[in-house]
Amino acid sequence: MRCNQVGRKPVAKWRPGKWIVLIGCALTLPALAADDAHFRQVIERAKQLAQETYQAPEETLPEVLRELDYDTYRQIRFDPEHAYWKDESPFNLQLFHSGFLFQTPIALNVIENDTVTPLPFSAEDYTYDGNAAALKEQDLVGSGHAGFRLHYPLNSDDYADEFGVFLGASYFRIVGRDQAYGLSTRGLAIDTASPDGEEFPAFREFWLYKPEADAEQIELLALMDSPSVSGAYRFVIQPGENTQVEVEAELFARQDIAKLGVAPLTSMFTYGEASRERPDDFRPQVHDSDGLLIHAGSGEWIWRPLSNPSHLHTSAFVDDSPQGFGLMQRERDFNRYLDTEAQYHRRPSQWIVPLDDWGPGHVELVEIPTPDETHDNIVAYWVADDTLDAGESRRLHYLTHTLNTQPDAHNLGRAIRTRHGNAAVPGQADSASQGQRQFIVDFQGGALEELTADQPVELDISAQHGEVLLPQVTALPNNGWRASFRLPASDQPSDVRLRLTLNGEPVSETWNYVWYPDDE
Repeated sequence: MRCNQVGRKPVAKWRPGKWIVLIGCALTLPALAADDAHFRQVIERAKQLAQETYQAPEETLPEVLRELDYDTYRQIRFDPEHAYWKDESPFNLQLFHSGFLFQTPIALNVIENDTVTPLPFSAEDYTYDGNAAALKEQDLVGSGHAGFRLHYPLNSDDYADEFGVFLGASYFRIVGRDQAYGLSTRGLAIDTASPDGEEFPAFREFWLYKPEADAEQIELLALMDSPSVSGAYRFVIQPGENTQVEVEAELFARQDIAKLGVAPLTSMFTYGEASRERPDDFRPQVHDSDGLLIHAGSGEWIWRPLSNPSHLHTSAFVDDSPQGFGLMQRERDFNRYLDTEAQYHRRPSQWIVPLDDWGPGHVELVEIPTPDETHDNIVAYWVADDTLDAGESRRLHYLTHTLNTQPDAHNLGRAIRTRHGNAAVPGQADSASQGQRQFIVDFQGGALEELTADQPVELDISAQHGEVLLPQVTALPNNGWRASFRLPASDQPSDVRLRLTLNGEPVSETWNYVWYPDDE
């Protein structure tokens, strides 16, 4: 896509370093391979799998690898000198060793000149340091690969930076120029936040097309399998200022799927500027993403600030044929984080663009309580009204890409600050506003840049439940505008939507927030 604008120990999964929008400018989609024969073969394999009883992968991992702890696993490193294609292409391929949390090896294949060649495990590709050195004396036959990472000269011509990782279940991560890994992408989400538990489909086998000497993109295929569904995926990845991935998939259902999450994004939000409760920490904010942005089929832009709730929260944004959605890291100033290790100011936003009509459904946001930043607790995905039942198939086609700013098509004022606090008058023990909640939402940029303070900007505000008190809009001295309001004391949640208008037309995105009194 060409456009001018464009560690810590884990609890549940390993994250390297902290392991783990582009409507409006002309989208230049990568050219797909002229011969789709290999993709058709993967589709046929997925279709056949769905007609058979699900078989869990065989456990081939040597016991010595199954018992690795976190620290020992980290002492196994792929030797960059053994990177595949490094002297033949600007791209190179490096591998992840199985073991620790990665107990189910995947199969890797390389497609060159229309010939498929398996890529076998070789201990010679790795260095084993510290406690891991003893593994060199072990029989590691059957180890396979845990995953892989892709490199390309992203930030300079003389060094191939890591820009993409496929590791664990159907997870993959991408970064663009001068970005640091943050949120994750997944191939599919099934029954997320459901009472019966979530199912995690996994990529079992990959086929990577060997890139040419002048390649600017790389293509790969993947076979997904799980108890409920099998699938064939094609990824065309183009690294750059904002790295993009075109995703095409064919899904085949073994069982009825209650909730199929398409284009899922997984992130972390521990605390931010609107968080009342925060740990004893020198950092003002800790998050990979700070909000969900939706470009609805109607053209409306919706912004929902993220939270770290005390109880699981699930929100549905009903829509028809959405134009895009994504988890955004809107705050990009180092001074807002003060973290030289995690560098949250460099974590990318990620935007999803449907490349066909997704029809009626909803964007679903799941916010899960987390005690610290080692847990991913935010998930967003699309759920179609048309469910996927046993024996049925579905095609997916969308684009996802990283981003430092906002989608170019978003030319309205943006919510840059959300704050709230007790509305009681200081020094008055019997203040009439005691128990009320005061909110301020500051907007800036976009259409607001051209407005002067004497313009008749109005506040369009509503609450799904309850009433809103003292709604006001005020011009700010920094060329921004402030919306403020209060909520009365209540033990019920309040779902509030507001936007700024001028002469009846929106000049800002729609800010949406749900206040849960019991979270405080």
